[in-house]
Amino acid sequence: MTRSNLSSQNITEGIIWKQLLSFFFPILLGTFFQQMYNTVDTIIVGRAVGTQALAAVGATSALINLVSGFFMGLSTGVTVIVSQTYGARDEEGVSRAVHTGMALSLVLGVIIILIGVLGGPWILRLTKTPESCYADAVLYTHIYFSGSVAFMVYNMGASILRALGDSTRPTIFLIIACLVNIIMDIVCVVWFKMGIAGAAIATVFSQCVSAVLVVITMMKQPDEAKLRLKDLKIHGRLLRRVLTIGIPGGLQFITFDLSNLLIQSSVNSFGETTIAAWTAYQKTDALSWMILNSFGIAATTFVGQNYGAQKYDRIRRSVWTCIGMNVAAVVVTSGIILLFRRQILGIYTTDLNVIETGAQVMMWIIPFNVTFCAVEVFAGAMRGTGYTIVPTIVNMLCVCVFRILWVWFVVSRWHILSVLSMAYPVSWILALIFFSIIYFRGKWLSKPIETGDAIYAD
Repeated sequence: MTRSNLSSQNITEGIIWKQLLSFFFPILLGTFFQQMYNTVDTIIVGRAVGTQALAAVGATSALINLVSGFFMGLSTGVTVIVSQTYGARDEEGVSRAVHTGMALSLVLGVIIILIGVLGGPWILRLTKTPESCYADAVLYTHIYFSGSVAFMVYNMGASILRALGDSTRPTIFLIIACLVNIIMDIVCVVWFKMGIAGAAIATVFSQCVSAVLVVITMMKQPDEAKLRLKDLKIHGRLLRRVLTIGIPGGLQFITFDLSNLLIQSSVNSFGETTIAAWTAYQKTDALSWMILNSFGIAATTFVGQNYGAQKYDRIRRSVWTCIGMNVAAVVVTSGIILLFRRQILGIYTTDLNVIETGAQVMMWIIPFNVTFCAVEVFAGAMRGTGYTIVPTIVNMLCVCVFRILWVWFVVSRWHILSVLSMAYPVSWILALIFFSIIYFRGKWLSKPIETGDAIYAD
């Protein structure tokens, strides 16, 4: 085992804000193009096929995010271990984490296919998808989930590359995949009139392209991080560490998606116009959440490497630097979206009722986006140290449980869209209060890191 020849981008030294920004922007750009997969589908389907098809895509979004979000959260266990072992200059630890992660992505991809294809129709019924768009929603779900292996391979590989300090190439691959997706959308939906099936096929094909590109890149990495197909193996003890970190991380992701699934169910009860408006609002506000999530991802990798190097003061300074930049960016972005909300919504649909409903929803929710900036960075930093259980519990209570109670007891009594929308701001404020308490107590930064022989035994 060697600990001195790792040859990737080291972020344990240097000017913190510059390194965070240089890491953040490729992540943001990559997240933007990843979001473009579904956004392009939404725009083309909404304008070329119609409101009913747009509602069908919208009705599947919570389901897709729920299933994919959990397994992506689970994979963060690999990302954290790669960044920590890299920061500790542990070559063998990096290599084992890389091969365990990529082998795990294949297994998780198959599991997602089974869940999405077999359980998708039942979940769509459970969320009260209108009968008028149910068949289209099922068709979109089946095709979309068929590409889950490629989805997991790309995202696991991209996360590993980012954990090693390379956030540029995963972004380039997403840009290429997005362009492929746009071309395929035009061919399948506009030219061949394949409708919602064509949009799903375009997305799956583009995901396969990005997966192939990331695998080729990983096979050309330096020896300590090089992917060798013959070495693909899930190492037992390392898997236990991955699950210890990843399962709470996955649950932390899934709490948002579970609550969103419940919210989507309530939205569906308002009819097709509201479903379409809510879909367009979510796609529009996605830019703010791309910024929020990108700073959280940057914090995870930055803290992970510095935690492995045991540079705790640098970790604390990076957290506050990251929060400050996050707040500034979200305030500007949210302000622009609110100012031009009707014009932006007009990109998705020409239905004036849909545009007006979407504009109202934006005014009820978007001004409060800034309250979640610190939560995202706090959670990302804690994931970087492997401290995931307590943040998961907080998210489950403040986000998932609270929103369930809000829908059951408040929205059921006052069945008004504005009342439903307020579930988001109130839950964000509660989460901010509790995460602040956890951060200042400091226990999340006190757990010793495991490296060396402690992580090699199977």
